[in-house]
Amino acid sequence: MKLGIVGGGAWGTALAQVAATGGRETMLWALEPEVVDAVNARHENPAYLAGIPLDLAIRATSDLADLEQCDAWLMVTPAQHMRSVLERAGGSDRPLVLCSKGIEEGSGELLHRVAKQACPGAPVGVLSGPTFAHEVAKGLPTAVTLAAENDGLAQQLRDRIAQPTFRVYLSDDVTGAEIGGAVKNVLAIACGVVEGKGLGQNARAALIGRGFAEMTRFGMALGAKRETLAGLSGLGDLVLTCSSTSSRNYSLGKGIGEGRAAAELMANRKTVAEGAFTAPVLAKLARDKGIDMPIVAAVDELISGRASVDQVLDALLTRPPRAEGV
Repeated sequence: MKLGIVGGGAWGTALAQVAATGGRETMLWALEPEVVDAVNARHENPAYLAGIPLDLAIRATSDLADLEQCDAWLMVTPAQHMRSVLERAGGSDRPLVLCSKGIEEGSGELLHRVAKQACPGAPVGVLSGPTFAHEVAKGLPTAVTLAAENDGLAQQLRDRIAQPTFRVYLSDDVTGAEIGGAVKNVLAIACGVVEGKGLGQNARAALIGRGFAEMTRFGMALGAKRETLAGLSGLGDLVLTCSSTSSRNYSLGKGIGEGRAAAELMANRKTVAEGAFTAPVLAKLARDKGIDMPIVAAVDELISGRASVDQVLDALLTRPPRAEGV
């Protein structure tokens, strides 16, 4: 199975590195000509994954048509550009593995639904879990969830990309795998705020725990399985991205906690903090469905500038006491 990786950022490049292990030819599509040139000429991606030599079997292109020869595509474009890139593919029917994490702003749709609308004939899966790109590219031990409704497709894809240091666990819960990845990005911003504000490790741990409760409430309401949300693509990814400045979302929150404006922080970024785009649509979905998600609502207010850090902290800390399970 020849794989095409659609997206030449850090995560897309890391996945190309995984796919090319053992000299297996892998196509990497990147929007930026300088990324294509660097990968093909120097076997590196200094713009997004500096200092990591890339497998010689990776060939980069800026022409999506070059990926027509691939048997499956791993989609690693930013969530808000997923639909437009897939529409450029002209209704492809090859398997699509969604590796981005987010919810489409305009429609409020999870990305697997976006993919099915753009490419109705394509089988769709989701690859998600606790993954920092630079660690994956270096071959450090990593475990992920690969969710697909078609078990045969899931097994075929797992056999293609799995390695001793890149363990792939299968699931049929596409919705749950997507929700974990989308919600944890928003919660990571909140944890970054705690760090930037200097509120301590107790507060961060409490926020992770209560944030996971919000993730679970939302996921179950949309038909996700509880065990998926408690697994690698949910709780596992939440713990990772809420604990390190290697997370773009955590770093964004840290800057907000230190007193900088969200708009200023995002304007100076080369890479995308998906949680900033997911927060408003997730907060709206929660309100419309009557799902209590106070941490998500607080992040939405911070990103929009409707409230200050001190105001949202006061609102969260003065909420009425309640039983832990609700």
